[in-house]
Amino acid sequence: MDLHRSFVIRESGSRIINPLDPGRLAGLGRALRLPPGTSVLDLACGKGEMLCTWARELGFTGTGVDLSTAFVADARDRARELGVADRVSFVHGDAAGHVATEPVDVAACVGASWIGGAGSWQARVDGTLALLGRSLRTGGTLLIGEPWWRRTPPDRETVEACHASSPDDFPDLPALLDRFDDLGFDLVETVQAGPDSWDRYAAPQWLALRRWLDEHPGDELADGLRAELRVAPRRHLLHQREFLGWGVFALMLR
Repeated sequence: MDLHRSFVIRESGSRIINPLDPGRLAGLGRALRLPPGTSVLDLACGKGEMLCTWARELGFTGTGVDLSTAFVADARDRARELGVADRVSFVHGDAAGHVATEPVDVAACVGASWIGGAGSWQARVDGTLALLGRSLRTGGTLLIGEPWWRRTPPDRETVEACHASSPDDFPDLPALLDRFDDLGFDLVETVQAGPDSWDRYAAPQWLALRRWLDEHPGDELADGLRAELRVAPRRHLLHQREFLGWGVFALMLR
């Protein structure tokens, strides 16, 4: 079981695999106002940048789980690079259904709510929060990263450029906040992506694709990734950057 190779290629130039830049990611950790020794479970952790930097800067401990063997290897390397390999560990596996052996202070899924199940955005959010809650100690904090429409997409081109098949795939922000409230959560913190941090997430993928294509012109994935590179910058700059919001929401059960 592994993540498709195209994801690894696309993200090869990035450490943070979501639209938070390093400053926003660090600010989120500080904003939680939790003491050293705080335990974190990060489901679909990517390359482990959140866990590793929070362990170094804030003294947190934790475990990350990800489907990609390449991302898990990068996360372990990053932990050693930052000198926190004794505080954080990374597991290769399917985050969907993963439950910590001991309750944690913070349970997170930052931008991968498909692990909560297929279907509507409500079902994905509900399922992910329910899964995270199974690992959380009483009084702990859940972190969920979710997209939302800044503006109603005017046409099919905009919808598809934002990686959706229908406008109903994402909520607007009031609907997302209402869902958290309906599920019995208090929203206690948030850090939101901005156009500049969206750029820092999207643009490195284009360079990664181009460099990989230059080195692997005959690979079986080359035609598809070449086609992606031709359209991805326009989709981001003309549509995603303007229409799609994204943020991490810190929630506590009432």
